[in-house]
Amino acid sequence: MISKSGYSNRSRFIRDASLFYAEMQQRGDLESMDGELIIEGHLIVYYQHDHGDSQRLLDLRHSELIEVASYSHSSLKHSHSCVDVLQVKGEAANIRSVISRLNNTSHVDKVSFIIAPMREDGCC
Repeated sequence: MISKSGYSNRSRFIRDASLFYAEMQQRGDLESMDGELIIEGHLIVYYQHDHGDSQRLLDLRHSELIEVASYSHSSLKHSHSCVDVLQVKGEAANIRSVISRLNNTSHVDKVSFIIAPMREDGCC
């Protein structure tokens, strides 16, 4: 299981698995989190560009629902898609709302949200 997961070090595998398990036990996944819980992470949006809906994505960067700390746009030539990656922070309910709106936007192909792990202390 360790090598199939891409780990060559058993201790790191156990550490990461423990952190993931503890976080799921404490906070749960995005759908089951308390709506008022402040979370942050990366919102990734794949879409087709130049269809008029890109304005919604621009509006998202200035939304009052979430705080956008950084934004990156890339054109994926091989898959003929655009991707926006936003580092966001906000209440879990607001992030769920933003994801729902994006999922119901025409020409948006895929929306993913990767929640940052919550630690008591660390580098930042």
